[in-house]
Amino acid sequence: MIPSIQLGLFFLLVLGIVALPGLDMAYVLGSALGSGRRGGMAAVAGIVAGGMCHVVMAVLGIGVALQWFPGLFQAVLWIGAGYVAWIGYGMWRSEGAALPVAEAERRSRWTTFRRGALTCLLNPKAYLFMLAVFPQFIRQENGPLWSQALALGVVIAVTQLAIYGALACAAGGAQAWLAERPAYARTALRMVGALLIVIALLTVAEGLRRL
Repeated sequence: MIPSIQLGLFFLLVLGIVALPGLDMAYVLGSALGSGRRGGMAAVAGIVAGGMCHVVMAVLGIGVALQWFPGLFQAVLWIGAGYVAWIGYGMWRSEGAALPVAEAERRSRWTTFRRGALTCLLNPKAYLFMLAVFPQFIRQENGPLWSQALALGVVIAVTQLAIYGALACAAGGAQAWLAERPAYARTALRMVGALLIVIALLTVAEGLRRL
């Protein structure tokens, strides 16, 4: 079993990374502003599911494969940047701004969930974290690999759920107000879309730097 002090340190690192504004947070914010609390929480659920996939991939050694084959990591980086830019552009071009509450309730939360999971899976920073930080907290003397990975995965999931969930609830609470004020809602969604596009451009710049 991982010592409590070690788990506490891992939690602080994860907290700092999750709380830092980035791709996942921007997607949750945009989903909540457009579709309310339920849409935001669907996005959170997708991101948490994507985070668990990262844990499984790290345990299976896919993270090591990405480290050994830089071209593979580069491919993930470019695909992720393109996907993020596509989502951001869609938000920027949105004409309806925040959806009316009744219509937002009918919007497919499964689609939001899938996009959230894919957003997390294509986030290059997540792979960097799994390569550089995650392995440092798994040690042979602490027991089976799967149980240690499970404990660390729970820490990641709970932290994401707490921070992104709070953001989804806060932004979703403003959705009804924004639905009655299309100009404000359109501006809010365009700001989130612009943020995603900037993140994509920064990812491209990082990829060019690594060439």
